[in-house]
Amino acid sequence: MAVNHSPAGRPEERSLRIAMVVPPWLSVPPPGYGGLEQVVAGLVDALCGQGHEVTLFGAGDDHGTAAHGFVSTVPEVQYERLGESLPELAHLARVNRLITAADFDVIHDHTTIGPLVAGRRAVPTVATVHGNPVGEYGEVLSDIDSGVALVAISHTQRRLNTDLPWAGTVHNALDIHGFPRKTRPGTGPVLWLARFSPDKGPEVAIRACREAGVPLLLAGKCNEPAERRYYEQVVAPLVDENVTVVLNAGRAETLRMLVDARCLIMPIQWEEPFGMVMLEAMATGTPVVALNRGAVPELVRPGLTGLVCDRPEELAAAVLAAERLDPNDCVAHVAENFSVERMADGYAAIFRRFAADRYDIRESARMPAR
Repeated sequence: MAVNHSPAGRPEERSLRIAMVVPPWLSVPPPGYGGLEQVVAGLVDALCGQGHEVTLFGAGDDHGTAAHGFVSTVPEVQYERLGESLPELAHLARVNRLITAADFDVIHDHTTIGPLVAGRRAVPTVATVHGNPVGEYGEVLSDIDSGVALVAISHTQRRLNTDLPWAGTVHNALDIHGFPRKTRPGTGPVLWLARFSPDKGPEVAIRACREAGVPLLLAGKCNEPAERRYYEQVVAPLVDENVTVVLNAGRAETLRMLVDARCLIMPIQWEEPFGMVMLEAMATGTPVVALNRGAVPELVRPGLTGLVCDRPEELAAAVLAAERLDPNDCVAHVAENFSVERMADGYAAIFRRFAADRYDIRESARMPAR
């Protein structure tokens, strides 16, 4: 790529040149499933709208963001190899060869392995942690270079590992402009929308809706081997005439299901670091009924945009009570607290701080010794 001359002035006083690095699995924005990619698409557009120059590094073709440039490290997205380590490592090796200090002020990395290889870069890296920073992933993050700054996507996630070098917390966000929305409470089925995994609790959703006597729509991602096994062995035997199953829905179909739903049910069984589907539901005016795990309390306002339950036994009553909530309150909550502009402001502040640190180090090195 062409080398640009470094702009004059301190990073705090001008727009920034940002290298946005995403994993090679999906396009940005994604055609269907892909919460990370959806978040990045909104962030890129918002940062560009603020006057920053963003170059997006990914795989496959440019699917249309406001980025000033799109750099593909491989002709096709690597979705079929999701779960392997080499595609992401090769992608990052190519990215690291392409990025130079003359071109960028900061790198924003959204990959899993990126923080571990960021010490080789001539440009400071801010890395967003999209998973839970514990176990093996926590070990990887604890071994990163001291010049890499980590950003949490929720306070809950950050509290799971307080020893990591966190630079801040920035909630994920959603661009709701043009989003379809309901104007009155939904009368359709309860919607469960997630990947088929025991972490997401689809069998808990089935039991709750059966007890409440309301229909349930299970709309799940089900194309990886573990997902297919779990669906066939655990979920499918529980499906009856009151449960409809939709597998691997596209973006347009997913939004239609959210608008039509009486509520979204989130019976999560793990400490979910965020949960973009909750924002999407509320943005359409659909309230969220969820178990009190992970970042749920940070996203849902009980009694206004949903109901938060401490025990699975409370879910049945909650899905019936959710129809009393005002769809307009749900939409307003997302617009006020989870806008892409607010997310961009949070990241820009972190970027400027780290770009300024690099600027000061470079300028100090230029000064003659006394």
